[in-house]
Amino acid sequence: MSAAAAGDAQRRTGNPLAPAWLSVPQDLAALDPAIWPEDFGRDAAGRLTVGGIPADELVGRWGSPLYVYSEDAFRRRARQFRDAFAEAFAPLGAEVSVYYAGKSFLTTEVVRWVREEGLNVDTASGGELAVALRGGMPPERIALHGNNKSAAEIVRALEAGIGRIVVDSLAEIELVGRLARGLGVVAPVMIRVTPGVHASTHEFIATAHEDQKFGLSLAAPEDGGDSPALQAVAACTADPALDLRGLHCHIGSQIFDAEGFGLAAERVLALAAEAAERFGTELPELDLGGGYGIAYTEADDPRPAREIAESLAGKVAAAARALGTAVPHLSIEPGRAISGPSGCTLYTVGTLKTVAVEPGAQRRYVSVDGGMSDNARPVLYGADYTAVLAGRPAAAGPVLSRVVGKHCESGDVVVRDVYLPEDLAAGDVLAVPATGAYCWALSSNYNWVPRPPVVAVRTEGEQPGARLIVRGETEDDLLARDLGA
Repeated sequence: MSAAAAGDAQRRTGNPLAPAWLSVPQDLAALDPAIWPEDFGRDAAGRLTVGGIPADELVGRWGSPLYVYSEDAFRRRARQFRDAFAEAFAPLGAEVSVYYAGKSFLTTEVVRWVREEGLNVDTASGGELAVALRGGMPPERIALHGNNKSAAEIVRALEAGIGRIVVDSLAEIELVGRLARGLGVVAPVMIRVTPGVHASTHEFIATAHEDQKFGLSLAAPEDGGDSPALQAVAACTADPALDLRGLHCHIGSQIFDAEGFGLAAERVLALAAEAAERFGTELPELDLGGGYGIAYTEADDPRPAREIAESLAGKVAAAARALGTAVPHLSIEPGRAISGPSGCTLYTVGTLKTVAVEPGAQRRYVSVDGGMSDNARPVLYGADYTAVLAGRPAAAGPVLSRVVGKHCESGDVVVRDVYLPEDLAAGDVLAVPATGAYCWALSSNYNWVPRPPVVAVRTEGEQPGARLIVRGETEDDLLARDLGA
């Protein structure tokens, strides 16, 4: 960092090491409503609460690290997407199916929440399919994704009678058809295409450009002929064992701008129109995937579900008008946008260490009892989070801190930059918000650390309070799989 840049950062943020977007908090107890749903608050003693239950009491009961979800927030966000898209597309004469993207966070209890709120569930493996079925989701409301589905996974899906299999390659189309004929059933399929739209997102989570493993390209080969996507339509329509329902695309994750979705819809609808002209095949369904962004830090500015739905409805309608086609039955797949803000992770502080990084600039390292084994996103994607003192009010001013884990990796960072109270001490409870998506799902046993438990808190319904929905692992659990002892 240049001297001028460092001076500018210090004027804005109080520490020359702080990123430009990070402001010095005026109130260390404040909870940014863009990051924290209304279900998270502070009690009279200054403690963070989830559904009215103090965070330190949850840690006292179940230990830390601890994933905590507000079931009320999860259900409310699911309803918001369901209702917003239904209302936005109703004037266009189109129905909308909302598939919760189970890869973000899936347990049998979550399947129940999704089912009761009227959503479907999207699965990306045989294991996720098993959870969806065990959780009581009607098979016809389940989708199966994956770029390399095994024959066993496809057979399980066909035998269960799931509502759609999203085929991802020409070889898979042949495989699904062959397996369906062997079972004497007709497989409902959608074709995943890559529309060539680059979402403004991290390189490793952008999923619609050409040079990647997912889907079939809309681009024709250089030597002429049909695009892989059009070849897939031809293959599906030629096989009586396949019921081609429509087209699917997914342009990336953590997206705040609707332009990419609109462009993808325009290109995929054009393919559907060409398929109708070439093969006489109507493709009545369009799935635009998910990827709607959430706020992890003050730098993020997500849009509410209703605004997303209205904007997307306008873009889909415009694309359909330009092509002279009807607006199709639309499907969307929000995952992170539902589960992410609904959860937080509670940690207990251990070692604190202040490091002189450069003349006049220090950074405090705050070590907690978890890390990359319970949240892999910072090390995988460089993802940013924030944190707050959860178990008591602050008694001192803010200090630039970096929250790090206990694992044997220098990249084991939980929160890269955050202002925390100067009086933070070992034994304090920290809360990291917006960890409801892709944290538990990506968790590991690195360094033989058991995975944390998951607790759900609800204030509404017949059984209010906190309850364990996934028990934490123990060292005995891990050793039980080691056959050498």
